[in-house]
Formats: sequence, C-alpha cells, structure tokens
Amino acid sequence: MAGLNVSIAFVFLVVGVCQVLRRISKWLLSPGAYGCLARELAGSLQLCTSCLELRMLVDIGPWGGGFGLDVVLTLLFLLFVVHGVSFDGASANPTVSLQEFLLHESDLAGTAAKLLAQGAGTGLGWALTRLYWSWELTHFHLIQNLIASECSSSIHTSLHHAAFVEGTCSFFFHLVLCKLQQSPLTYRVPVLAATVTFLTYTAGPFTGAFFNPALATASTFHCSGSSFWDYVQVYWLGPLAGMLAALLLYQGNIPRLFQKNLLYSQKSKYRIPKAKAGAQVDGDKPCRKKKEEKSNSEPRA
Repeated sequence: MAGLNVSIAFVFLVVGVCQVLRRISKWLLSPGAYGCLARELAGSLQLCTSCLELRMLVDIGPWGGGFGLDVVLTLLFLLFVVHGVSFDGASANPTVSLQEFLLHESDLAGTAAKLLAQGAGTGLGWALTRLYWSWELTHFHLIQNLIASECSSSIHTSLHHAAFVEGTCSFFFHLVLCKLQQSPLTYRVPVLAATVTFLTYTAGPFTGAFFNPALATASTFHCSGSSFWDYVQVYWLGPLAGMLAALLLYQGNIPRLFQKNLLYSQKSKYRIPKAKAGAQVDGDKPCRKKKEEKSNSEPRA
C-alpha cells in the first residue's frame, strides 16, 4: 500500500499547488483574464495530472498492488469531489466551455481563450506527470516507465460503438450538469462526482470513459492501436455530439444557433381565469354605458 499512499500524496500535492496558483492569479490578474485563462489552466493541470496517476493505478494496481477496482472508483469519486470544491468555477473540459458559448454564457473570444488554456494546462499536466514517473518513487512508476513506450489504445470495441459510448457518457454528464446548474455547491459537487464515477465504471472497459476531449488527447492519443482520425471520432466528435443532444433535450433548442424551441411549446406563466375575465368584461359595460349617456347629455356647440 506504500505505492498507493505515494500516489495519493502526489495528487493532493498537485491540488495544493494549483490552489496556490489560483489564488496568486486571482490577485494579480483581472477577473476576465483569471476566469478565461488562469482558472482554466490550473483546473486542466490539476485534472490531467490526477487522472493520469489514477489511470496508472487502474492499469497496474490490480496485479502490481493487489487492490481492486473498488479502491480506484472510491479514489475517483473523492478526487472529483475535491475538484468540484477547488476548481472555483472552472470546467477543464472543452465541451462544457462550448456549451456555455452555445447558451450565450460566454462570448467567442472568452471561449477561445478557455480552450487554449485547457489545452495548455492539459499538456503541462502530461509533461509534469511523465517527469514525476521518471523518478520511479514506487514500483508502480517503475512498471509504468517500462510499458509507457508500448501503451495501447483505450478503444476496446468497434469504432462506431466507441463513439456511441463516449457520446452517451457526455450526454448524461451534460444533462446532469444542466439540471444542477442552479443547485447549491454542497449538492451539485457530490452528484456530479457520483455521475462521473458511475459512467467510468460502466463505460471504462470500452473506451476508458474520458468524455473530455482535452483529457483524452493527453491520455491516449499517443498510444498505438488506433489512427488519429479514429481518436478524433471517438474522443472529440462523440462527446461533442453528446453535449449537443443533451442541450437540445434540456433546452428544446440551442440558443446560439436558433431561437425557436423545437421540442417544447412555450406557454405563458400567468393565466386569467375565464370566470374572472368574463366578470371584468361584463363589469366594464355599465361604465361604458354611463360614459355614453354622459357624452349624449352634454350640450353641443
């Protein structure tokens, strides 16, 4: 269990460093620059390093450490709870940033800045994790370095099924995210963490269950077994299609593309009871008669 303790300590060290980075950036930068650049970069760095370390435990832990999938899923749930509390509103997920753009919650320049920051943070996280593995602090990392150059693709099913799996995971994740958007943080964070854990448990054997294009790019695009276009279809286009489907089902439309609601009819929130409306109409008649009588009784010039 010593190797597992080192991995957990590494993850919490990364979380602490990213938290310091967020605080310093918030103090030095303007709110716009912090929200679009520094916050997303720190969140992507934190997410990438922790998920790569956890994926290493998934690959090596069962036979190298003697612990099962239950340990890894528990760590995944706790990890996303920590992420939800510490991210300070960052998504660290390109499909979430695109969803905000489609909902008019972010403009084009801000969305582009977020995507660039997410890519930079993910790349930096990948490089730092590889450097940390090269120190070989545990036998897990020793084995990881030996097999790193021969990693295989995370796609363990047909290409169309893999794209469908990633799209379905993204669909349910974004649907839950839309539903909990206005919920308190104490309720939203554990529900999202439980959703990610369940989707990872269900879809992990087929595709790795990333449903995050930036994270998937850092984790599996360099591995052999699938072409670059295969990875693009599964890990980029699949989650994007799932996000669009979730947004269309929840909203009935995609506000940035068209205003008309395609699924749900728009009804007024306020209704006037028919009896009351009739009473108002009937009540107006005597007033109208009085006004007409008064106008007729006035002398004409």
